[in-house]
Amino acid sequence: MNRGTERDGAVTEHAASGRIPLAVVVVDREGMVSHWSSGARRLFGATKEEALGRPAVDLLPVSGALPEDDDPSPYGAYGAYDGLGHDLETSLDGRLYYPAAGRARLTVPERSEMGVTPPTGCGRDRVDVLWWAYPLIGPGPERLLVLGADVGCLRQEDGEDGEDDPGFDRVAPGFALHTDFPGAEDLAGKLPEILPSMSVDDSARIVGQILELGYPVLEFSQSDRVPVTPDWGVPRRVERRARRERAAQAAAQGLPIPGEYSDDAEDLEYAAVRERLEFLNEVSGRIGTSLDLSQTIVEVSRAVVPRFTDVAGTYLREQVVAGEGFPDGAPDTTTLWHRVAVEHTDEPGRWDDVVPVGEAMPFPAHTPFFQCMTSGEPVLVPRISEQMGHAIASQFEKRDIRPLITGRSMLVVPLKARNVVLGFMILLRHPERVEFNDMDRVTGAELAARAGLVLDNARMYTYQESVAETLQDSMLPHIPPRMAGCDIATLYLPGTLLGRVGGDWFDSVKLPGARTALVVGDVMGHGLNSAAMMGQLRTAVQTMAALDLPPAQLLRNLDDLAQRLGDTYLATCLYAVYDPIASELQIANAGHIPPVLVRAGDGRSELLDLPTGAPIGVGGVPFEAVRVRVRPGDRLVMCTDGLVEMRGEDIGVGLATLCESAAHPAASMDDACDTIIRALNTRGGRKDDVALLMARLNGIEPEDVAVRRIGLGPEEVGRARAVVREQLHDWDLARLADTAELLVSELVTNAVRHSHGRPVELRLVRGDTLLCEVDDDDHELPTLLSAGPFDDAGRGLRVVSMLAREWGTSRTTAGKTVWFELTLPRR
Repeated sequence: MNRGTERDGAVTEHAASGRIPLAVVVVDREGMVSHWSSGARRLFGATKEEALGRPAVDLLPVSGALPEDDDPSPYGAYGAYDGLGHDLETSLDGRLYYPAAGRARLTVPERSEMGVTPPTGCGRDRVDVLWWAYPLIGPGPERLLVLGADVGCLRQEDGEDGEDDPGFDRVAPGFALHTDFPGAEDLAGKLPEILPSMSVDDSARIVGQILELGYPVLEFSQSDRVPVTPDWGVPRRVERRARRERAAQAAAQGLPIPGEYSDDAEDLEYAAVRERLEFLNEVSGRIGTSLDLSQTIVEVSRAVVPRFTDVAGTYLREQVVAGEGFPDGAPDTTTLWHRVAVEHTDEPGRWDDVVPVGEAMPFPAHTPFFQCMTSGEPVLVPRISEQMGHAIASQFEKRDIRPLITGRSMLVVPLKARNVVLGFMILLRHPERVEFNDMDRVTGAELAARAGLVLDNARMYTYQESVAETLQDSMLPHIPPRMAGCDIATLYLPGTLLGRVGGDWFDSVKLPGARTALVVGDVMGHGLNSAAMMGQLRTAVQTMAALDLPPAQLLRNLDDLAQRLGDTYLATCLYAVYDPIASELQIANAGHIPPVLVRAGDGRSELLDLPTGAPIGVGGVPFEAVRVRVRPGDRLVMCTDGLVEMRGEDIGVGLATLCESAAHPAASMDDACDTIIRALNTRGGRKDDVALLMARLNGIEPEDVAVRRIGLGPEEVGRARAVVREQLHDWDLARLADTAELLVSELVTNAVRHSHGRPVELRLVRGDTLLCEVDDDDHELPTLLSAGPFDDAGRGLRVVSMLAREWGTSRTTAGKTVWFELTLPRR
């Protein structure tokens, strides 16, 4: 070991690493040894089998005084080293919540008698031990990590000539920030190699705690400190000399030289471990490149073929494949497992017909697959026998899978996340390839653990995306394609960069007089909060539209509501009312981008010049409505700014493209919407959600509308019935006359009875349905009542409700309107 030299009180770069054969011991929460490295066996004398599960206080140098001679420890006696603070027992019993280090003399009677031959230079009866103890926290069972080293090995490691260095009498273990030394990243990177085999998350958690508590160092003086580098695979001269001496002793006695005494055997083992770690790191880099569940499944399967296995079949539980919530309960013999991927090195198509991707099947209890899925542990089958091949093949009806699996080595590894089995992988090797072994089992388990986490991340993303889309769909209305005097098409696109849920919406509301309200709005922001605000504002607009408020007044009321709901409620809104009888649009704008009107005659499109207004929620700003004359066949296009805004581009460019694409001829309304989306969505960079509403304003011809004023006398009810019958005969709708007369008679009777002096107006409109409306000057809306057998009133609206296709009431500025619709007879 190179300590370096002191110059001007500083340690030279020559002291960059102290390479020591380390003993590594992990103690669990019960004080028992849960990990005992080969270095611990060499240093403390106990074998791994003897140490695991025993109290750590019986095996480690814990006592500050030597035990009595009449009660010696079978693994040696310990004595405290002078003046080195706490002893190890203080850390073992949990009294310290910070790292501790010390030095103790270890007296071992005869380690060779115990079957442990220490390395040359480290086999004295009295051993000088340096130790570091790290308290561990976290979900795992580990409570304490103990590192130990033999000072005598330091001396022998440093000088090949065997001369003692008196400086080692002053060496003490200590702690320092790992960033205090050159090559700190390299030192930190080697820490995982000293830990027992554990998951990547547990290893990273423990390494993080070690680095935070303090990196282990050797202190030769206040300014002469050397970081301990746990890399005994490079300068192992001491251990190699010991192995050579043991090999020489065996040869002198005429005994065969054990393989463990061979340098090549250990080097090969070390290289194999290195290769597997590199393989796992490579696999980790190849899987989880996206949150797409399908792509992740393919990545996991391809990552292991052909380097680790020749065939990889991946099975997942039904909930995982469907992107649903976390699977409930443990799997059993009825659980369906979906085969989602099969990757192999055989000739193309050999596996496709026998084990097709997409098939779902249960597995019986006697199979290794069921054992893996219920225990959550890997299952190793060195070779699939004829009997096992027949048992597995019995699960595949009318397909003989035995030629594909018999004689192969099989490893079944669980895909787990949060201790729940999401699926499993079946790994098969060709008969001529080396069988899976215990090291492969460990590698496969670690591979499956990483793959399980990646798959669970993709599952959770798919599930959350599905929930978001379901929420968004439930909050957007399902608008009928035809309203009175107009055709409507809508389209919603979720955001591509800022989440699948947003605050954009569209809507249409049926109004009295065959009119239709058209709405497009955009809540500022993204995510669930914006979607929730959008739902509240959309409901408010529907409610106020049903009151038949003028557009400017509706936006005024909506602005007041937003301010009462909170300061964060900001939205833009465009509200238009289309009157197909008057061929007129009445539009008000609250900070929204203007709509596009496409003229039917020449196909010319234009942005309507509207007062912009302030967004909803600003408060104190007036709103104005504009009347626009339209002709049958004109199209109105309303959208949110997510369609026309692009990063780094003026919004005027998007609006110009919107006008141009809206004027493009299309076979249908849906095709017209697709044309707009293609023109504006191919520029790239769209991050916001998009709401698009297009209405073709067909109008209603004057001959399809009949309006009559009805007086207030009781005799006027009969006159109303006559008007209806005559008009329906003129429209060739005589089959509706009886029903229409009855229902109009009920509505006119109520209107005449509750009128305050203003004549009643009866309006008939022929469109896709027969619409009948009765207006009066009473503001109180009628309600549906339950009439008893002796009641004089309450039956009229019940008759209307039973016979009409649809009916309703709404307030107007002068009073109210009660209406009903009847389905037109088929011709």
